[in-house]
Amino acid sequence: MDYSHMLDIAVQEARAGLREGGIPIGSALFDASGAVVGTGHNQRVQRADPSAHAEVEAFRNAGRRRSYRDTTISTTLAPCWLCSGLIRQFGISTVVVGESRTFRGGIDWLRECGVHVIDCESDECIALLRSFIAEQPETWGEDIGE
Repeated sequence: MDYSHMLDIAVQEARAGLREGGIPIGSALFDASGAVVGTGHNQRVQRADPSAHAEVEAFRNAGRRRSYRDTTISTTLAPCWLCSGLIRQFGISTVVVGESRTFRGGIDWLRECGVHVIDCESDECIALLRSFIAEQPETWGEDIGE
């Protein structure tokens, strides 16, 4: 699997969300061969929907599958508890994380549950989100439930 490529697609989604006036978090879901099956970005601001997280949107856009156990999800930021629950509920086996310094989310729990988590510690992902937080701290705080 080309984890760097998977993360690049999530970053493209994050940038699309930022262009729309939203929070720059992106995600993509891949099948066992590494083909993209769904992409999405955080749309909480754009749709006034607190559940429209990037991972949820990528999952929704992938459509229904018989099983998700052979899939990999990439995300520019460590998945929150909602998205970590989605990963566990549907048995997604691998998570490629752009960064977990800004927000740790549920990656330790996912690892404890046997999910393979690759934390890329991407400077690009860190800079993208931290820049947004500096410009719009209230919006960021609302997104994580503060």
